[in-house]
Amino acid sequence: MTLLLLPLAYLAGALPLGFWLAQSQGVDPRTASPYALGLESALKRLGPRLALLAFLLDFLKGLLPLLLGRALGLGLPEVLALGVAVYLGHLYPLFLRDPWPLRAKGAGVLLGVLAGLPLPPFLLLAPLLPALLLLVLTRHASLGALGLPLGLLGITLFGGFGLPEKLLSGLLFLLALWRYKENLGRILEGTEPRLGNPLPLPSARQVVCAFLIHPLTLEDFWQSPRFRWARPLVRLGLLKQGWIERLAELFRPMKVGEVRGVRTADGREVLCHLISAPLLPHQIKAKPELAVRRAIQGARLARELGATVVGLGAFWSVVGEKGKRVQEAMPGIEVTNGGAYTAGTVRAAIPQILAHFAGSGRDLKKTTAAVVGANGVVAFGIARQIAPLVGRLLLVGRDRERLEKAAESLRRNLERKGQAPEVRVATEVAAIREADLVFTATSDPGAVIYPEHVKPGAWIYDEGVPPDVHPSVREVPGVRVIPGGVVRLPGRARATLDLHFGAPDQVPACLAETMILAAEEAFDRKSLGGEVKGENIQFFVERAEALGFRVVE
Repeated sequence: MTLLLLPLAYLAGALPLGFWLAQSQGVDPRTASPYALGLESALKRLGPRLALLAFLLDFLKGLLPLLLGRALGLGLPEVLALGVAVYLGHLYPLFLRDPWPLRAKGAGVLLGVLAGLPLPPFLLLAPLLPALLLLVLTRHASLGALGLPLGLLGITLFGGFGLPEKLLSGLLFLLALWRYKENLGRILEGTEPRLGNPLPLPSARQVVCAFLIHPLTLEDFWQSPRFRWARPLVRLGLLKQGWIERLAELFRPMKVGEVRGVRTADGREVLCHLISAPLLPHQIKAKPELAVRRAIQGARLARELGATVVGLGAFWSVVGEKGKRVQEAMPGIEVTNGGAYTAGTVRAAIPQILAHFAGSGRDLKKTTAAVVGANGVVAFGIARQIAPLVGRLLLVGRDRERLEKAAESLRRNLERKGQAPEVRVATEVAAIREADLVFTATSDPGAVIYPEHVKPGAWIYDEGVPPDVHPSVREVPGVRVIPGGVVRLPGRARATLDLHFGAPDQVPACLAETMILAAEEAFDRKSLGGEVKGENIQFFVERAEALGFRVVE
């Protein structure tokens, strides 16, 4: 009888009743998930009536299979096994396609399972005590829900029950613990909403966006408290970096932080959720299909968090045809790779750099300049901007044929204007040794410029993320390294993670573009693919200035 009822209990648990209810009322439950938003924010999205009905359906889904088992004469171990099957079906409905239509945390199901167990009333009430205690002390609804299976586990461990009951209650707790792992991680990071302190919802004066990031090095993993426990194990050699990387490939995107306190010049507040799929740069480049899948999942999570725009940061900006495939897969949220404002910050910074360079006693017309990564859109834009101003220009990239075409295009354009600086190409970074000015903007996962490549006294503008210039280059006599594409946010802004841009209120231009898009709702200006329109670059430069964003020079 138990073997017959177990699959039926699993199928009952897998029914997306809450999802169907929300859909019938014209609500997309993915934008009102307590798992992503917290209980209070979800209640605001759904409304008390709809939320209560969804909770009641989950409760009945957990209760009824167990009552059926009791009616058929099953004992506590068998009924508890039905409860585990119901909860497992709720969490992982294998017969439904990914993304599963039901991804609620299942507090109602857990409560229904507890109510359906054949236990004395005083033992049924006992698991509510740790749940209520955790809820009152922490004001985290997720911890309160975890208190239910934790209390049941305590009863079976210390209440004289047999081994089957202990194992099954332990399994139920472990399933719940795994389901709530994201909430626990956010509690450790300080970004999980509490009762009385819900996440802000988009409004006329408050906008919500998201930004997809990734660790640049293994050390970045330890920024998150949820992973920090593994750091000493790696340093002791008990965990290999390769093992960490393989494990990271199994993780879906997760919220790991926020950029808070951004207030535009016209008084609007911008909250940006930082979402990470913990792939290192070389993993993103080596496994493009995995990277696209994770970027799409990150955009889906951003939408669940209430964001209207998600930005693709660092190496995420080049996956899926520079965001095109991500946008096609997620039409319900705007996607940008940040290329327009990044190009705008470069365009704005270069005249200042050239002026300071000339002010140091250098003659630009006698200067050799090099552009590294010239096969890319941003770097070639730099080349076009500086070509008329310098004596010689060296384009450095991997694809010689494309470089030659780019160089010829520059020569023709300059000749039409009556200018004829020398334009050459190279595929080896060592060629920049002759350059007095170096501009670099590559998509390499590591540094490409080292001390042996650099002329003493050279100025280097580094637009790469991660940086193209190795830190040791700063030790070369007279060399000046200038970070590019860095923007200071308006208001009392701070990121809860170190984004490696010098200060908590300094972010990459692509993140700033995401915020500006969300604030202005100028979604037709978003950056997708390799093309960057000049009018969009100008739009972001002008709106950034008006809203209080400042380029760091």
